[in-house]
Amino acid sequence: MQSLKIVSRLLPEVRSGLKTHTIRWREKKIVPGPMLYVNASDVSDKILVLVTKVEKMPLSAVAFYLGRQNEWTDDGLLLGMREHYPEIELDSVVDIIHHITSGSS
Repeated sequence: MQSLKIVSRLLPEVRSGLKTHTIRWREKKIVPGPMLYVNASDVSDKILVLVTKVEKMPLSAVAFYLGRQNEWTDDGLLLGMREHYPEIELDSVVDIIHHITSGSS
């Protein structure tokens, strides 16, 4: 089964259904279907989700695409993404992985 690691602070939002997407750059290919999010701090903590679609676009287009342009400035989004991907740029093509929570595993 496909899987992605996720920081533990985001797990409650995934479990509650509030977090319905993740932005990834240069990670393994994810396709629609079942996927496990694995807690990066505790691999025994997993959440089963259903990936509904994956969109590719430059990082600079993400805030508008997700309807967050009032919250996420280019500089703010770039700074946040660089915590995980130090070499990412605004023109880097990222994957927006959309999911629905289907339960815990």
